[in-house]
Parts: sequence; C-alpha cells; structure tokens
Amino acid sequence: MEDNEIRRFDCSRGCTVGRNDEGELLCEYRMGCCKLEVYDWLPGVRQELYKDYFEVRFKNTRKGIYRNTSGQTIKTGDLVIVEANSGHDLGIVTLEGPVVSRQMRCKRINPETMELKKIYRKAKVFDLEKWQEAIAREHETMIRARQIAAELGLEMKIGDVEFQGDGTKAIFYYIADGRVDFRELIKVFAEEFHIRIEMKQIGARQEAGLIGGLGVCGRELCCSNYISSFQSITTAAARAQDLSLNPQKLAGQCGKLKCCLNYETAAYLDAQSRIPRVSNPLELEDGLAYLMKTDILRETMYFSYDQSSFANLYALKASEVREIIKMNRNGVKPESLKSDQVPAAPEFVTAVGDDSITRFDETRKKRRSNNKNRGREKGGRDNNAGRDNASRDRGGRDGSRGRERRPDRQNQQKKQQGSKE
Repeated sequence: MEDNEIRRFDCSRGCTVGRNDEGELLCEYRMGCCKLEVYDWLPGVRQELYKDYFEVRFKNTRKGIYRNTSGQTIKTGDLVIVEANSGHDLGIVTLEGPVVSRQMRCKRINPETMELKKIYRKAKVFDLEKWQEAIAREHETMIRARQIAAELGLEMKIGDVEFQGDGTKAIFYYIADGRVDFRELIKVFAEEFHIRIEMKQIGARQEAGLIGGLGVCGRELCCSNYISSFQSITTAAARAQDLSLNPQKLAGQCGKLKCCLNYETAAYLDAQSRIPRVSNPLELEDGLAYLMKTDILRETMYFSYDQSSFANLYALKASEVREIIKMNRNGVKPESLKSDQVPAAPEFVTAVGDDSITRFDETRKKRRSNNKNRGREKGGRDNNAGRDNASRDRGGRDGSRGRERRPDRQNQQKKQQGSKE
C-alpha cells in the first residue's frame, strides 16, 4: 500500500483502494478527498450523551447520522455496514464525538423524536469486494441510462449514478426543468440493469457539488465544500454590491449565479442604508458638484465640478452629503469644496498591480542581447587565439619568414599613423 502505483484514489468516496502482498483488498479513509468535510476540532474528546452517534458518508455529498448498535468500538476512518431502506449499505465514518451533536443541530436532527438508522458492524473483506464490484458498474450504467432516456425522448439529464453497498439498488441523480414521467423509464432500467431503481432530482448547483472542482477564486467550489442548503440568488445581490451585470462573470460553473454573491450582500445593504440618494447635483457657492463615484463600504462619496471628468474629485462622508442636501432644500448653499481639501482620486488598484501584460518582454530582450554580446566576445577571443596560433605555426615552418613579416607590419602601421596625423 506504500506504492502509489498499486493504490487507487477514489475521491468520490474519500478513500484509497489497493491490495496487499497476499492479494487481500484494503480500503483506507483519505480525509483530503471528502466533499462537505467537517473538521473535528475536538479530537479525542468523549461525550457520554452522543458516544453512539457517528457521521457516515457515502458517494460525493451524500452522508448522514447513524447510531451504533453493534457493540463494536467504532472510530473515524472505519468502513461500516449500515441500515438502508432495502438491504444494507457501506460507508465511511468521518466524524465522531461532540462535533456530531453540532452537526445534528445544523441538520435539525433530534435523536429523541427521530429514529436514526443503525450501524450493524464493521465491513469485512467480502463486503469490500462486493462494494468494489458495484462501484465498477456505475460509469457504464450512467452512460447506458443516458442513452435510454434519450431514446424515450425524456427531457432530463442523468448526472450521476450511485450503487448501494450490497449492489442490489442504485440511485439515479437527474436534472430536469419540468415534470418527468418515469413509469416507462423505470421499467426499462429494471430490465436492463436488474436492480432496484431510485430516481432523485437535483438542481444545477447540487450537480456541481457532486462533480466538484475549483472556482475562479482558486478555491474548492462552495457547493462541494460546505454548502448543503442552497438559497435563491438574484441579480439584486449584484446590484447592491455595485457589480457589473455581466453573466459571464457572475455565473459559476453550474451556469447559475454564484453562491458567493450572497456572502457580502447584507454588509452592503447595511452600508447603503446610511448613504443618501443623490438625484441632483449639490449646490455650492462656486458651482454645482456632481456625484461621480461611491465607495459603499467606506461610506465615502466622490464629487466633481466637471461632470465629464474624473480628474479632480473631492471625497465627502455620507453624513456630510446628507447635511448638504438638507441645506440645499432650505435654500442654503455651503462653501466651496476646494477650500476644504485637496482633490484626490479614489483608490483603484488592479489585482495584478500592473496593467501591462508585456512588462516582462523588455527584460527578456536585454538578456538575449547580453547573451549575444557575450557570445561574440567569446567568439572574437577564440578567433584571435586561433590566428595567433596559426601565425606561430607558420613562423615555425617558414623559419626566418615569420620573423621578417612582423617588423614589416609594424612599419606599415607606423606609416599609417603618421599619415593620419
């Protein structure tokens, strides 16, 4: 199991699969692959009230809270056999201890009023073998199910297929805009795959969470990282944050508006409640001041005397602008903005820090030119050395000829210098 070539990483279920030297199947829990992972910030802490409750995860984002009735000692990372609606399923224990109680509160699970499903026992080798055989059928089943749905003319998309641990049942996750009649489809599926069928409708955001990936921010998708309940998102959230209504920038990988648009909307709405609406220019003693830019979070408004220029901007707090508007309504014009402060442009900083995308080209050219000059100098030195060696060889061969040629050259050089002077 130490060699990566022997191990296979199953990120959809958060485990590694491999075989030991004896050929026995081994599956180990891998925390980094889990979707909707919850960090256990109280490891080793026991709570007597919730000692028998564990979080068990299955494929992708499907997981639930189960009660241990086996009497066995179960810990995080164990593969267990759990109760299902029909038959049994196999999952991985991903959470234990007091943090499970917090998860139960988030999901509004009350163990006193709600009957939780049971953990039967730890998984054995033959359970793992049957589990892996069922997993190997998922991809082919999904491709064939898509072909059958297209042949029946159903307006739906089958996004994923998840087999139960015992291989007797499969969950088909599908996306559809309207209502779909499954009566004929389920019959064909049962005849084709010889298993129990469960159809589960999901949305585009839930499909992105099942598949996973990275967003434009460079982080893991929020829908596969921690979001379990999706709220409606409208363009009003983008307008509140003064964002450009560009669908290519506002849409995520699911094709819908990004979930992160709602993260800061409340802060922007709270700040906007303290910013006055300026429908007309401010009336001052030296002219009219037009609103050019508003910094919502800083509650700062920038005004200019020239409506068509951003050159000279004067920053005013929202409270000051509200007072000036009240004075204008009473027919009073305050003093000039020029006497109060020096005009300054708002801080606009790009993400890169430099707008030019060719800022590295000049340095590369200089380096290349320096390399060429160095090569020429080396070549010139080598050539001169070669010429000197050649002249020495000639002098050695000719004997006195080489000695006679040198003073002749020196005399010619002296004559040329004298003529120039």
